[in-house]
Amino acid sequence: MSADTKKRVLIIANELSPYTEFTDFAHILNKLAIKTFDSGLEIRVIMPRFGVINERRHRLHEVVRLSGINVIIDKDDYPLQIKVASLPNARLQVYFMDNEDYFKRKSVFRDDQDEFFDDNAERMIFFCKSALETVKKFGWPPHVIHCHGWMTSLAPLYLKTTYKKEPVFGYSKVIYTAQADQFAETLNPNFMKKAMISSEIKDKDFEAFKPGTNSALTIGGSRHADVVVIGSDTIGDNISDELKPSKTKKIVKYDEAWKEDVSSLLELYKSLTES
Repeated sequence: MSADTKKRVLIIANELSPYTEFTDFAHILNKLAIKTFDSGLEIRVIMPRFGVINERRHRLHEVVRLSGINVIIDKDDYPLQIKVASLPNARLQVYFMDNEDYFKRKSVFRDDQDEFFDDNAERMIFFCKSALETVKKFGWPPHVIHCHGWMTSLAPLYLKTTYKKEPVFGYSKVIYTAQADQFAETLNPNFMKKAMISSEIKDKDFEAFKPGTNSALTIGGSRHADVVVIGSDTIGDNISDELKPSKTKKIVKYDEAWKEDVSSLLELYKSLTES
């Protein structure tokens, strides 16, 4: 554990009320972020700047000092633009990962004909890498990293492999929220090739992700997390079978009470910052 007495929590999520709301957990994360801040823990939130997010209404502005990061995906460079806003009714900051190719479109995961975007895999890879590179640029070592939503599922894998030796992540405990499937499609065939972002990731590390289904992403993200929070009461049997308590992994069962009171999740954060 670092000698620094400040306890830091990072939430990486693809939904957070009031910006994007796909499941009930968007509101739960909002309450949790505010309660975490109010408890005295340092907290920051990172999410995609989807084109449906109104920058003027939510008062997003570019963080110039963090500019200049290029994210490489399969040898192609994609410039990262980082924007920030203050969460309404709170003083904590939300950082938005933006890129012209991946996030300017005025829809989230599907086109006007309700077709799943063919590049959703690349958008996920870009977002996960962007989030971790941004934390490196902050120089802000989090004790707890809570990854929420299928678009964050690669982050636990990357933290345990490619970014394992980065000092900023040297004592981070990783939480992953496992949810019910939100898409029935399969990611494009190039998913595995592009997601293997470094030689530190071995085939066995990526095994669970290979099918490219929503369930595969959930299982993959869960396998590489230290703690798994069950984020839905309708989670599939295949995921339930995977998520059994073990000596090396803690499983937190879904609690309907979280919609009103997130105290137990805050206590989870606090316990992990002390361990």
